[in-house]
Amino acid sequence: MGAAMQTKAGDPGELAHFDLSRVDGTAFGFGVVSLFRSLGLLAGLALLSLAACSAPPPPREDVPRLTVDTGWPTIPAGAKFGEVSGVDVDAEGNVWVLHRAGRKWAEPFPKDPIPGPTVFKFSPDGKLLAQWGAGVFIMPHGISIDPDGKVWITDVAREQVFRFSPEGALELTLGEQGVTAQDAAHFGRPADVAFLSGRVLIADGYVNTRVAEFSPEGTFIRDWGDFKVAHAVAVDDTRIYVADRENARIQVYDHAGKLTATWPSPAGNHTYAIKPLGGGRLLALEGRDGADRNGAVLRVYNADGKVEASYDIGLPGDDASLGHDLAIGPDRHIYVTDVNGGRVVRLSLPSRSDK
Repeated sequence: MGAAMQTKAGDPGELAHFDLSRVDGTAFGFGVVSLFRSLGLLAGLALLSLAACSAPPPPREDVPRLTVDTGWPTIPAGAKFGEVSGVDVDAEGNVWVLHRAGRKWAEPFPKDPIPGPTVFKFSPDGKLLAQWGAGVFIMPHGISIDPDGKVWITDVAREQVFRFSPEGALELTLGEQGVTAQDAAHFGRPADVAFLSGRVLIADGYVNTRVAEFSPEGTFIRDWGDFKVAHAVAVDDTRIYVADRENARIQVYDHAGKLTATWPSPAGNHTYAIKPLGGGRLLALEGRDGADRNGAVLRVYNADGKVEASYDIGLPGDDASLGHDLAIGPDRHIYVTDVNGGRVVRLSLPSRSDK
């Protein structure tokens, strides 16, 4: 490059070759002061931004640890049992567990179904009674047992919801495989299912923003809500509860679908699963805290949305657990699935007098 470099107006090189002797000193002085003030402000903002990014997250919440039954259930030798996603309990107390049989959640989702059985049915004492679902699901997510004992399963990769007999015979399919849309015939990664008289409520879902209602025979009724990952839906005698996961809250509705309350999650934590305890009380499972660290924390909410009690049931170590779903048996045992831990655990809540 020659010494007589030419610059055009506006080029960075123009400032370096500018003749300061031709500039009025007063005007130049004000301009320099203004420039450095602006640069100082920008530098300050940049430092604040860097400080915010580099600031360590707050410490994990310190809540009492709750003992789980490590001897439940009995998994047969050689069985592939991993990424345990869903759990529910039927009227006889049998525990239905949905898992991914060695497959890991990874996007884009694969196209081929999981070759091994993905549905395990356990007796209340943990004995494996049945297994099925091989070669059916791609990324199974939620499992729900309706009042007639039918088994409903959501698959977020297939974009479908299925109803099976207890023996595993397919009876009904909702949604079009591989097609994502928010309308009467499609889903957007459906997550969970709950039931009212004559109504099937589907939390839809990771992509869509609603609860979709169908008849038990599969006729679309309506949809409602505005959620950011409707990850779970549950009902009691008067309410519908939705885990609005990425909005860090639980939304409470009457049976007509009218919003009646919003329960923010403590510290911006993310609720993954919910089940009524009776009397308007609710049990919630948080899989991530407000700093996006995985874990497994149970919350007991009273009927007014206040937290009565909190318990940590996660494995020790960062990201060792990710609580994903829960169920409550007729004997009041609690069952929780742990995706990262590759397990389903059984536990009991302390009585209110024990707290």
